[in-house]
Amino acid sequence: MWRRVEAKGGGAMLRLPGPARAAVTPLAVLAPALALLAGCASLEGLESEGKARDVKAPLALWPEYSPAPPRKAENPSARKPVPGIARIPGGSMAAADPLAVLDADIASGGGTPPAPNAVRRPVLHDLTDDGKPDLIMVVDLDPRTSELRVYSVQKQVVTRVLALRGVLAGVELAAGHLVVREPTKDPRYVSVTDYSWDNGALELWDLTLDDARTPQTPSPAPSPAPTLTPGPVP
Repeated sequence: MWRRVEAKGGGAMLRLPGPARAAVTPLAVLAPALALLAGCASLEGLESEGKARDVKAPLALWPEYSPAPPRKAENPSARKPVPGIARIPGGSMAAADPLAVLDADIASGGGTPPAPNAVRRPVLHDLTDDGKPDLIMVVDLDPRTSELRVYSVQKQVVTRVLALRGVLAGVELAAGHLVVREPTKDPRYVSVTDYSWDNGALELWDLTLDDARTPQTPSPAPSPAPTLTPGPVP
């Protein structure tokens, strides 16, 4: 039977019958113990590493401003026909004189053709995925800075498809891609720019960081496998 009683301070409360109070009391006593056991069990799994740092979104400065797209002269992948070079019906840069192509391209931009000893050995490699080699050339402007230029035959016309200047820590060919490695402020890492032929242009494919190394340094030859001599069968 329920009874209404007056609590101190004028409030009212319900008092359970005696048998009901007896049944509830053990549960009330066990509740803190169960919570303590649950807390002890968690110590076997997760452990606290302290207060987590506050994560805040970057604060954009002047978000209403954005740069204009690069002009054609500023785009390293902009295609530019090289004047003064004969058409190549076969479509292969192997049919062109590499130094004549380079000199004509630089002169058309108002520059002075480089000294022959500043030009690295030309490389022929298919970068446009048409089965015909393209021409890759590098001019060393000074002991640190170089200029990389790539030429291809587009509709029989010798065309420059890439021109970029930088500190070339390495130039590599991988799976039809042209990979340019440049140093960063941290000597442990280099910036790796990956160019790939896409939609008629040698476009930037990927930009990553990699461990600094010297691509020209050959890796040590693997040790020869040991010679197995057949022995008697037990």
